[in-house]
Amino acid sequence: MSNKLEILREYQEASSKLDQLKSEEASKIKSIAKDSNTTEVINPQFGNEMKQLNQECMQLNMILEAMDASED
Repeated sequence: MSNKLEILREYQEASSKLDQLKSEEASKIKSIAKDSNTTEVINPQFGNEMKQLNQECMQLNMILEAMDASED
């Protein structure tokens, strides 16, 4: 059971970090001045890290779901 708790904790940490990066990225985008005469190109600052964290969250979630299913 402690293994499940460790995986759950790891999932929560990754999910929290992902939410934080998304929030930082969103505030960065909101701070860009809006000018109807120009087009702003937005390059994600945390794109790769967010992609890795998202994949990690998906994998950990699948593991947790499998553990739950095996307990039933």
